[in-house]
Amino acid sequence: MSGALAAFHFERPLWLLLLVLAAAFWFLARRLLDGGARWQGVIDPELLRHLLLGQAGYARVNPNGLLLFAWLLASIAVAGPAWQREPSPFADAKPPVVIVLKVSPSMTKPDLAPTRLDRAREKLSDLLAIREGASAGLIAYSGSAHMVLPPTPDTGVIGHLAQALAPEIMPKEGDDLAQALAIADRVLAAGGQVGSILVMTDGVAAEELGPLETIKLAHPVTMLSLLPPDQPLETLDEAARAIRGRLIATTVDQSDIDAIARRLDRAARTEEVAGEGQHWREAGYWLTPILALLTLLWFRRGWVLA
Repeated sequence: MSGALAAFHFERPLWLLLLVLAAAFWFLARRLLDGGARWQGVIDPELLRHLLLGQAGYARVNPNGLLLFAWLLASIAVAGPAWQREPSPFADAKPPVVIVLKVSPSMTKPDLAPTRLDRAREKLSDLLAIREGASAGLIAYSGSAHMVLPPTPDTGVIGHLAQALAPEIMPKEGDDLAQALAIADRVLAAGGQVGSILVMTDGVAAEELGPLETIKLAHPVTMLSLLPPDQPLETLDEAARAIRGRLIATTVDQSDIDAIARRLDRAARTEEVAGEGQHWREAGYWLTPILALLTLLWFRRGWVLA
């Protein structure tokens, strides 16, 4: 009980200023309706109380007093009294991810059947299915990086756009991963949400390692290798270390996608501040049934305020 009292507060305390207005209106209304106050300066007080009629019943329940009581309850309810915390309805929501997909001639090699790019599309589809409900965005890069679609919960369109990507439509050949990561980081920051970046690539050029080491990213990065199991991953390992990310090798089953999904959720949760997944439980709505019952009294004949 003492803990609840210590935590008691109002979420919107400025609404309590309405209590001052309510008290002022009630006082003015009482003075205007008090017939004795108007005659006190004319009739002797000893005679006045015998001459006035209907004043004895004024102390009973009346519209003015009831209006003040209802105003009091409504002001407290709107101010948002709270003393307990509860989980946020969005605390369990999966964080967004921006997929950075390499679209270059090397991705058309058939060593990952049917091609590396097709395998990337399949893995992307599996990831979107396992993270149903989470927002996802798509960036395509080669010699230049381009935003295909910002994060959206409509992940079906992500798959359709990924199917349309091909090296022939990229304006410049190359391997500008640093630019693609910078765009993804800005997109997540602009959204104001904790999220992750997933890079799907078959390699990183040696000259790109320098720019990757200097880039400062505010969001965790996971890298999926799109190389056959028999090919070395040294360059991809160096790139992952340069951006302080983790490299996951592609597999014939869905174990790589499961590992990526767990990492995306776990990496995002580590950046959440304490208490972000909770909010104060407001108790003002418990006063609404009382307010509803009070309004029933206004159906009584003669209950009028002017």
